[in-house]
Amino acid sequence: MTDLFVTVDPASVLSLTELNRNIKQALRDALPETYWVRAETSEVRVNSYSGHCYLEFIEKDERTGQVAARARGTIWAQQYAVIRPYFEEETGRPFTSGLKVLVRVAVDFHELYGLSLTVHDIDPSFTVGDLVRRRKEIVRQLQADGVFDLNRALSLPPRPQRIAVISSATAAGYEDFTNQLLGNEYGFPFYVRLYPALMQGERTEASIIAALDRIYAVREAFDVVVIIRGGGSTADLSSFDSYALAANCAQFPLPIITGIGHERDDTVVDLVAHTRLKTPTAVAAFLIDCMATQLADINELRDRLYRAATARIEREQQTFRSVVARFPLLVSGHVERRRAEWLRLSARLATVPQLIERRRTEWHRLSARLAAVPQRIARHRERIDALPERLRSAADSLLMRRRHDLELSEQHIRLASPDVLLQRGYTMTLRDGVIVKRAAMLSPGDTVTIRFADGEREGRIV
Repeated sequence: MTDLFVTVDPASVLSLTELNRNIKQALRDALPETYWVRAETSEVRVNSYSGHCYLEFIEKDERTGQVAARARGTIWAQQYAVIRPYFEEETGRPFTSGLKVLVRVAVDFHELYGLSLTVHDIDPSFTVGDLVRRRKEIVRQLQADGVFDLNRALSLPPRPQRIAVISSATAAGYEDFTNQLLGNEYGFPFYVRLYPALMQGERTEASIIAALDRIYAVREAFDVVVIIRGGGSTADLSSFDSYALAANCAQFPLPIITGIGHERDDTVVDLVAHTRLKTPTAVAAFLIDCMATQLADINELRDRLYRAATARIEREQQTFRSVVARFPLLVSGHVERRRAEWLRLSARLATVPQLIERRRTEWHRLSARLAAVPQRIARHRERIDALPERLRSAADSLLMRRRHDLELSEQHIRLASPDVLLQRGYTMTLRDGVIVKRAAMLSPGDTVTIRFADGEREGRIV
């Protein structure tokens, strides 16, 4: 029978601490230097008390996507205070989980905590290359889906006055946008409605898409959609490089104008938007310029009309002056011809008193008519002199009527706003985000949303 008990030399027995110390020393001897390692960040967390960053490095199988290697990592507070801002400044992304990184690490082994990698340095260019590749892949996918150019192909309304804004209600950029837009020097009226959304953080993508869905339900009430963010760190822009958000913007039926507040790089949302501008104030200036262009066209039309009328009056005056200058010569010549004719007739018909008398009577009538010619000329001159003022008055009246029509149109726009109708006591019923216009659109059991001026309530059709 085999002996179940083995005699062990007590001198050869190691404690767990001694074994771990041997492992630590062996690793230190085998891996004494620092090494550049490619990996993906996972479970990044910062101790709020110590400032140390604790994370996990993983490597996934390219074919299966399964984790093939894993190691704990540590960035001590002093080093993390340098690495994090440097990385985020160079990449424009926050140092968080899910990033492909190239880090210089030292292999450490602690008797209590085991194996870990201590980070000494990071190469942001490696991550930038990965982010650029990811952005290019999103753009290629949007192009392959045939949606990349859809929003930019839309026509911008010549007078974009009804504006749906997606932004944070407390953002300084939104306040700057509304102040500049509504306080424009021309006094142009604008209807602006805010659809609040988160503009940074993990929920940014879903929040903006939800705002777009709300605008889509009442899209007939707006001319354009404006997405503004208003400054902040470029590290918070990762949500705007989302395929889902970019696809929603690209396929939206209204022109989208972005003013996310950054200048270095364009996000994917910027690339698919109808118009990309740098800041919220730049977006406001763009909309004001669109209206100013329309005003300039109207003023140019008015000036062209005035110039045409003035030129026509001048031509008529020149023609009249020419006729007036020629008229005395024409009359004088006619009188002389008549006198010569009368003399010839008088000589030939000296013996015919009746004929002479008739000619004398005819001469008297002609003399009376000629005497009235200066008065007729004076009356025509007065009418022509009054013609410019009449044309100017007619032009001003026409412009006043057009301006009145414009004001009525603007008033109708404001009165047609869903908000105005709700304030008057009306409600809006929606089913699945679509406005219910007929009773036949509803069936028992349908869930509806009833929108009031001060909020929304849900109900069920019974």
